[in-house]
Amino acid sequence: MTTQPTELPGLSAASSLDLLRQRAPLVHCLTNDVVQGFTANTLLAIGAAPAMVIEPREAAQFSAMADAVLINIGTLSHRGAEAMMAAILGANQAGVPWVLDPVAVGALTYRTEFALSILPLKPVAIRANASEILALAGEPSLGRGVDSSDDSLFALPAAGRLARDYDTLVAITGRVDFITDGERVWSVADGDPLMTRVTGTGCALSAVVAAFCSLPGDRLQHVATACRVMARAGRLAASASAGPGSFAVAFLDRLYAMQGGDLQ
Repeated sequence: MTTQPTELPGLSAASSLDLLRQRAPLVHCLTNDVVQGFTANTLLAIGAAPAMVIEPREAAQFSAMADAVLINIGTLSHRGAEAMMAAILGANQAGVPWVLDPVAVGALTYRTEFALSILPLKPVAIRANASEILALAGEPSLGRGVDSSDDSLFALPAAGRLARDYDTLVAITGRVDFITDGERVWSVADGDPLMTRVTGTGCALSAVVAAFCSLPGDRLQHVATACRVMARAGRLAASASAGPGSFAVAFLDRLYAMQGGDLQ
């Protein structure tokens, strides 16, 4: 039974962020074509290292060399699915954690079938909006492509079931983020609406989640920290931005300058 959400302590988040920067994990991102540059810059700003190896004949080999793998199905194609499957199998064989971002599942049949087919291959975390989580759990949702009309708290029971059924962590992001392992639940109430006006912030968050999943220790704390860091950077950047263009630049700057004290 999932417990009531508890706000992630700032000291715990600061500890996870410090550990990430000490280790500078290499994240193999098989992500959508729209956001590759922003995702790479986000990982660099936070202190991780990005790589985008998308050739199916190389994906398995490289995923075994990485510290974590991101599977984002935003612009899924048959060839992309082949590369993703190779990367997942290579990661599993090498013991490398991989994270699923099931973009727009439920709204489109092909990607929904693909996402459901790889769930049994044990992602260590799933990062999605409420509608995507509900769709993965086989429940009705109000999603419209990458947008979500469902509330993250409403999707929390479905997230808990997914976490228990597939022995994974689930991060539901929205106005408030909830991160659960099926028993414990951390919440992150931060961020700014301007984050939804810049393409790729959610996809970049999934890459950051993958980076934090590579760390030793309490993985639930680490994933919640990924959400806290991104949301806090968004709020700080929005306060100094005139609109989406200046926000995107300020956001990367805030990530780069983020210190443990900013999370408390």
